Amino acid sequence: MYSNMGTQPGPGMPRPAADAQPNPFGNAFYGAGSGLIRGGLGAYGEKILGSSSEYVQSNISRYFSDPQYYFQVNDQYVRNKLKVVLFPFLHRGHWTRITEPVGGRLSYKPPIYDINAPDLYIPFMAFGTYVVLAGFTLGLQGKFTPEALNWLFIKGLFGWFMQFMLLKVTLLSLGSGEAPLLDVVAYAGYTFTGLCLAVLGRIVFSYSYYFLILWMCMCMGVFLVKTMKRVLFAEMRTHDSSRHHYLLIFIAFAQLPLFLWLGNITVNWLF
Repeated sequence: MYSNMGTQPGPGMPRPAADAQPNPFGNAFYGAGSGLIRGGLGAYGEKILGSSSEYVQSNISRYFSDPQYYFQVNDQYVRNKLKVVLFPFLHRGHWTRITEPVGGRLSYKPPIYDINAPDLYIPFMAFGTYVVLAGFTLGLQGKFTPEALNWLFIKGLFGWFMQFMLLKVTLLSLGSGEAPLLDVVAYAGYTFTGLCLAVLGRIVFSYSYYFLILWMCMCMGVFLVKTMKRVLFAEMRTHDSSRHHYLLIFIAFAQLPLFLWLGNITVNWLF
């Protein structure tokens, strides 16, 4: 005979919970609810992360362009760009950059295809050449030391930074501060192309330095004015014409003290 109380579990067997109630719909509701929650949160998170990633990427590309873009150069571009920087009066073409559609939006062509595109190859090479020529000048004067060369290196970097700040503050004051950072760095670095010629002229024939430094100041002023006008017209919808011209004239005249300071190769880099 079987007892109506059911079989009692042994001492080693687990006891079922006394208040456990069967719920045939619990697992189904739980699975569907958790799946719905996971799917909804996943889609919402993907939307947030996607939009934020797109926002960050658009702003990074807006202010910080791809560094590889500025090194897409060849020999022909370097020769033509040096002619534009050192002899801007002879440049008969336009000063605007060439655009092309990339990914549904307009983008600028790299330097290898556009003579007006900024690059960092020439500024870096010119800066290194400037430091080497400055050290050679100190050697001819009998004042060369590694410490003096280090000071000249810092002096050149500081001069590059001053030129960069001059251009950046001008753009900000005119309401056009959206130019990519590396564009302004490249434009400021072209200063050392003219400085290299002036310092080389001092090494070859000392009196030619004064003529070359004045000529390079004038050429760099014209180049920067033309470039800034192109940047301003491209980025700005409205601007104060009189204020615009005054600031551009200030940029041109500011090249003289900067060139004289960087071209003065001495042990004391402050003077």
